[in-house]
Amino acid sequence: MWLNDEKINNIAISAYRKSLLSSCPNHIVIDNLFNEAKLDNIIKALQQKHHWKTQRHTYSALYVDDALWKQTDNDQRFVQRDTWQPEAHTRDTTYSNTIDKNTIDTNTAHDFLLFLRSDEFMAVLSRIFNTTITDINVEDPDINTNYFRLGTADFVEQHADDSPGREVCMLLYLNKNWNQNAGGELVFSGKDKPISIAPFYNRCVLFDPSSQGSEHWVKKLNSEYSDPYRYNVTSWYWSE
Repeated sequence: MWLNDEKINNIAISAYRKSLLSSCPNHIVIDNLFNEAKLDNIIKALQQKHHWKTQRHTYSALYVDDALWKQTDNDQRFVQRDTWQPEAHTRDTTYSNTIDKNTIDTNTAHDFLLFLRSDEFMAVLSRIFNTTITDINVEDPDINTNYFRLGTADFVEQHADDSPGREVCMLLYLNKNWNQNAGGELVFSGKDKPISIAPFYNRCVLFDPSSQGSEHWVKKLNSEYSDPYRYNVTSWYWSE
């Protein structure tokens, strides 16, 4: 089981709905939503250096190559980070003693991404957001759920995630023993003042990207206090 049952019972869902509707932006923070023991294995997979590739976005174009990035003004660059490469791992379905621990951990990390796009998990989101979340009309669902990491030289500047039909954005943080002075907070523009959320381990943030105040950014890492990387899962979901 990936989910902690006490976090998704009817009482909990009702509380999430109330908090969601009364916040600006419409968002909730759920700590310990997932099985921590299983997440621990994912961390081991994310620490494997060969699974990562640099990703860059500008305000005018996504997935910018090195040549275009060099030609882009700094104020037009809004994302530089590393993304996990699902094409770099192929699930090993043999169960012999020859399978190494890295392969097992990588398979677990891949399984979690699949779970986040499963009917089971999307049913939970549907209950919280009171709408039907589904991949039935999504051309390539897998590209909408992945692991990311930020180093001290990386950044995520202010932007919106409000693509047409997108109902839910999810962020899950995978940072053990994160120092409160390390930076890396998610910041929503909010209504009257910004809302800052620390990237603590097994902390899940769900928000409506079309709601007021949902534009957001990430505070830069403080190299004096932070680990080499800040890890998270980002996942986007659509309605019918």
